[in-house]
Amino acid sequence: MVEINDLSVQFGGVKPIDGLTVTLDAPIVGLIGPNGAGKTTLLNVFSGFVTPTRGSVKVGGKELLGISPHRRAQLGLRRTFQTDQVAEDLTLWDNVRAIADHAAHEEPAQASVARALEYVGLSHRAGRRGDHLTTYERHLAEIARTVVGRPTLVMMDEPGAGLSESESVHLQKLIVGLPAFCGAQVLLVDHDVGLIAACCHATMVLDFGKLLAHGPTKQVLELPEVRRAYLGESPDQLEKSLEAAL
Repeated sequence: MVEINDLSVQFGGVKPIDGLTVTLDAPIVGLIGPNGAGKTTLLNVFSGFVTPTRGSVKVGGKELLGISPHRRAQLGLRRTFQTDQVAEDLTLWDNVRAIADHAAHEEPAQASVARALEYVGLSHRAGRRGDHLTTYERHLAEIARTVVGRPTLVMMDEPGAGLSESESVHLQKLIVGLPAFCGAQVLLVDHDVGLIAACCHATMVLDFGKLLAHGPTKQVLELPEVRRAYLGESPDQLEKSLEAAL
C-alpha cells in the first residue's frame, strides 16, 4: 500500500506536486494527467531522485523520504523509464543480473533472473547483448529488471509508448499478471486509456500537481472533466477506447 500525505515539490516558482494526499491500495493503480501534471515528478520522488519540500511518502508502512535511492531498491522499489536503461555492452542476462545483485531474494539470484526472463518471454535471448535487442525486447528487459528479487512496488513510466497492437496485447498480459507473479503493487503511468482501462483496478488523475480524481478506473474514466480535459478525447471517442479495452 502507498500512502502519500501533504506531498509538495517545488522547482523555483513551479509546484509540479502541490499538497498531494492519497492512499493507493489497489493491486494495480493507473496514474494519468496532462503533460506537466506531475506524474513523472511523483515517480522521481518515489525513486529518490527528487526531494520534496514537505510531506510524507510510505510504501508498505515504510517512510521513504530520507532513504537513499540504492536503499529504496533494496527495499523493493523498482521502476521502468520512458527511455530504457539497458546497457548495450552487457548481455540481457547480465542486465537483469545487475539488479538482482542488489536486491533481497527468497531464492538464489540466478534462479530469480531466470524466472524474470521467462516471465517476459525472453529466455531465448538471455545471451544477446543489449545493442542487439529489438526496441520491444528492450522494453521487456526493463520489465524483467523490475521483477527480480523481492519487489514491493513496480512503477512503470509509459511502457506502452510506440508498441504495435500485438506487442501491446503482450504488455497488457504482463502488467495484469505482475501482482500474482511477484507480489508487488503496480503504479502505471501511461497516456493510452485503453491500457489503463484494461490493467488498472483503480486510477488517480493529477491536475498540475493536485489530485483531481481517484477511484475505480471505470468510474474515474467516465468523469466528464477527465474525458474532456485530461484524456483529450470526446465522450464518444473515450467510449470506443473503453469498449476496445474491456
